[in-house]
Amino acid sequence: MKKVVKLLGVLMLGLLVVSGCGNGNVKKDDASTAKKAPEELTLYIVRHGKTMLNTTDRVQGWSDAVLTKAGEDVVTAAGVGLKDIEFQNAYSSDSGRAIQTANLIVKENEKSSDLKVITDERLREFNFGTYEGDLNHTMWQDIADDQGVTLEEFMKNMTPESFANSVAKLDAKNVEEAKVNWPAEDYKTITTRLKAGLDDIVEKEMKNEGSGNVLIASHGLSISALLATLFDDYKIPEGGLKNASVCTVKYKDGKYTLDKINDLSYVEAGQKK
Repeated sequence: MKKVVKLLGVLMLGLLVVSGCGNGNVKKDDASTAKKAPEELTLYIVRHGKTMLNTTDRVQGWSDAVLTKAGEDVVTAAGVGLKDIEFQNAYSSDSGRAIQTANLIVKENEKSSDLKVITDERLREFNFGTYEGDLNHTMWQDIADDQGVTLEEFMKNMTPESFANSVAKLDAKNVEEAKVNWPAEDYKTITTRLKAGLDDIVEKEMKNEGSGNVLIASHGLSISALLATLFDDYKIPEGGLKNASVCTVKYKDGKYTLDKINDLSYVEAGQKK
């Protein structure tokens, strides 16, 4: 009887060793497969899809509109193109069109579809003050007149800095409207909030465990202003950043590196599937 009990004890001990129970093997395996904080981040910065105000050629900064059907389609295509990229987090400005864009991309993702989009008001588009909702042509012509150039010359040589500062200058003249409206932002105000928002995202995500890939949905002028702030040689693509285009930025050892600008390859890949 004693031999039988002893034999059963040996067998039980063997099972425990094989299964890893009581000897730390499970914890060791878990530790070896656990995600670690990334050494490098890749930021996928996406411009939102086309909206109803884009379609009617209206000024759209802090004012907002939903994506058009075509806008949803092109963002969904971008999401399909990005579906194999595992994002450790997704961010957007707090404007509906950017949130809608980020959610559509996350929805199509095969590895990160359960992410909840984190909003940050600092990622908003420029605020155009009293020009919000007006026709783009009216704002552009006013800026050209103020600068003493033709509309064609203004459009050809426009930079985010000259654009923002001109709008802020013109908007400041609308004293009565300024009492009830948010004033148009100058370039320094815009770039300060954008850079602070991005730096906070990077600081947080460098401490998070994950793939190192981060999705950020924002706006055409704001993305260009941010990139111009980070990189001295950045130039706005002719015609501006396209809807659902992707700009990729790398971050490592305290430095940002510009990878791609106005990349439509993800949209094109998604449209083929």
